[in-house]
Amino acid sequence: MSSRSSSVSPTLSSSLSSSLSSPVPPSGDPSLSRFPVPASLDELPDDIRDSILAVQDKAGFIPNVFLMLAHRPAEFRAFFAYHDALMERESDTLTKAEKEMIVVATSARNRCLYCVVAHGALVRLYSKDPLLADRVAINHHSADLSERHRVMLDAAIHCGIDVGELTEEWMTRLEAVGFTQDDIWDIGAICAFFGLSNRLVTLTGTPPNPEFYLMGRVPRESNP
Repeated sequence: MSSRSSSVSPTLSSSLSSSLSSPVPPSGDPSLSRFPVPASLDELPDDIRDSILAVQDKAGFIPNVFLMLAHRPAEFRAFFAYHDALMERESDTLTKAEKEMIVVATSARNRCLYCVVAHGALVRLYSKDPLLADRVAINHHSADLSERHRVMLDAAIHCGIDVGELTEEWMTRLEAVGFTQDDIWDIGAICAFFGLSNRLVTLTGTPPNPEFYLMGRVPRESNP
């Protein structure tokens, strides 16, 4: 869900970090969205404001997709409820890194810069591999992947991008590399959900936060 032009102030998440009533770009400002964004966190429903502050506390900034969706409270709640139910639940064998690899591979084919950059950061963090996300985004067939991951991403592209049917042959191939039926549901559901996410972010023109680009690439400086 490109860096902004030099005429645009630093990321909205940074400006909001200092104060709940900090200003945001005017409605329709293409630096964040083609559509309205909240004038401040103070004007949001309590549960949405709390969700945004919680992710800021965890990440150190507010991902732009949260602010893009905030002016549609019902959709914000539905979007992140399904996201969390799908991406944060413990699957049978599908790991968090594998889930994020699916997001990156399918989002790249949908030409969604936000999701490739943001979820590429999560691939790097979960896998501890600073190169994996870029390789998956460009061409997973040329990446040094296990057979499990190659079949997983082949199936994701087949179902999510080629709109192919999940046949018994595909089920057999996925099960042969260790995925359960529950895992296979998750693979398909991730493709479906992030197809929605890709298209929403493309609709709004929301850019990834600059912070995402370096996450998992550069070691964090340790405090003395």
